[in-house]
Amino acid sequence: MASLTLRLDDELDETLTRLARARWRSKSDLVREMLRRQLAVTAFDEARGRLLPLGERAGYLTDEDIFREIS
Repeated sequence: MASLTLRLDDELDETLTRLARARWRSKSDLVREMLRRQLAVTAFDEARGRLLPLGERAGYLTDEDIFREIS
């Protein structure tokens, strides 16, 4: 497993420390989970950006258009 050194301002460190204590987890564990989630959100946003023009060309302009098609 690789390691990463990260500098946090005092307020962020205090918030992370409180959250870790409340959840009985290490700060490292929480940061790994948060990073994984953010990376997943970023990947989703990038995929959506690539697919949106294709959907629009196919006539899917809103979420309702898609829901209507699959319902």
